[in-house]
Amino acid sequence: MRKAATLGLVACAAMLVSACGSSNSLFDRARPDEMAVTRAAPLIVPPDFALVPPSPGAPRPQDSETGKQTLETLFGGPSARSSVETDALNRSGTAAASIRSTVGDPETQTVAKGQVVRDILAAPEGDGQAASASIPS
Repeated sequence: MRKAATLGLVACAAMLVSACGSSNSLFDRARPDEMAVTRAAPLIVPPDFALVPPSPGAPRPQDSETGKQTLETLFGGPSARSSVETDALNRSGTAAASIRSTVGDPETQTVAKGQVVRDILAAPEGDGQAASASIPS
């Protein structure tokens, strides 16, 4: 029993000592030179930096409409409609306020478009992984 305990103690000591002899030890690793680090220059305000204070009662720039700003930025402001576009808009009229709920109602009368449209509308929802296509002959 005493020999087994001594042998176990020697084996543990050998493992502990062998762990210290690896080439990737804590003290041999490459690390940055702390003397090579420099401080960044302090931030300064440029001498020609002049902001105009807001005038009292003037509208704030961020209070304007986002859509209007977008149109002005992209296209230089709203442009006049062509005669064809104006005619098409005049003929179409105005939509009813409840058009979205009317279209989504199952009792709404629609035009039958055929079996293909019924198949598309009756298709189960999903990510399309099980979808297949076929060319009718």
